Amino acid sequence: MAGMLAAYLDSGSLSLRQAAMPPRPRTQALLRMVRAGICNTDLELQRGYYNFQGVPGHEFLAVVIECDTPALIGKRVVGEINLACGRCEYCALKLGRHCLNRSVLGIVKHPGAFAEYFTLPVENLHPIPDEISSDEAVFVEPLAAACEILDQISIPSPSEVAVVGDGKLGLLIAQVLRAYRIDVIVYGRHEAKLDIARRSGARACITDNPPPAKYPFVIECTGSPAGLRQAVQMVRARGTVVLKSTIHGEVSLDTAPVVVNEITLVGSRCGRFEPAIELLRDRKVDVRSMIAGRFPLSDVVTAFAEAARPGVLKVLLTND
Repeated sequence: MAGMLAAYLDSGSLSLRQAAMPPRPRTQALLRMVRAGICNTDLELQRGYYNFQGVPGHEFLAVVIECDTPALIGKRVVGEINLACGRCEYCALKLGRHCLNRSVLGIVKHPGAFAEYFTLPVENLHPIPDEISSDEAVFVEPLAAACEILDQISIPSPSEVAVVGDGKLGLLIAQVLRAYRIDVIVYGRHEAKLDIARRSGARACITDNPPPAKYPFVIECTGSPAGLRQAVQMVRARGTVVLKSTIHGEVSLDTAPVVVNEITLVGSRCGRFEPAIELLRDRKVDVRSMIAGRFPLSDVVTAFAEAARPGVLKVLLTND
C-alpha cells in the first residue's frame, strides 16, 4: 500500500490530499475506514477550535487490517478516541479520558478517521455486532457521549429534564433519556428534528421564551455561545446544568444566578461505548432517521459544506 487519500485541515481550509500510509506502532491496529461521521466538533475545528491542523474525524466504523491480536483482523470495529499514556495519575485511577498526556483521535496530536487508513490502540477498539449496520455504528461515539450523562448524575424518578438544542447530540440525548424512561422535553428550532425526539416519547417545542427556573435538570447542547446562559435561566435553584457544547471562542456568563441559586454546572464529554452499543443493538434508539446524506471520502469538501448548512443533521463519509 503505497499511499492513501486523507482529508486535511490547515488554518480553516479543508482539502483532500494524497498521504503516506500511517506507520503502525506495536500496540495499535491499522484500520480501514468504512464510514465516518462529521460532527459539530469537526466543524468547530475548521472554525479554529484547538488551532487544529491535520486529519480530523473521530466518529467511525472501520475494519481491522493489521494488528497483533489475530482474532480482530477483518472485524468491524468502532473506537474510543482518547489515547492515554498509561503512566500518569489519571491513568492510575482508570481515568484515561482525562490523561494528562493524552492525544485524541482527529482532535489532539493523532491523525483522525477522515482518511482511507488510520491507527488506534487495540485497547480502544470495540467489535460491532452484526445486528448494527455500518451507518448506525458511526453513532456509537456520540451516543456514548449522550450515555455519559447518566454515569455523571443521578436523575431520580419522577424528574423532568429539559434538553436545549435539537441538533445531532440533543436528539441522541433525548432518545437515551427516554430509553431509561426519563421525562424529557426538547427545546429546538426545527419541527422536522423535533419530530425525531417526539417519536422516542419526548415532548418537544419551539419557543424563544422557555420557562425560567422550571427544571431540576437542564442539558445544554445548542452548539451556541448563548446556550449556557439560556440553560442557567431555565434551571431551578439548586438544579443541575449539564454542558455538552464545544464552541470555538469564549462564552460570556453572568455568574450571579449560578452562585445565588446554587446551581451545579457539570461538564460532560466522552462516555463508555458498551451502553451505546447495547442501545443500538436492541433498537432502543433511532439513528437512521438522523442521516442527512452520504458522500465518498473523495468528496469530503462538499460533505463538510453540507454538514455546515443550518438544519442539517448527520452527514456520513463512505469508503466501501
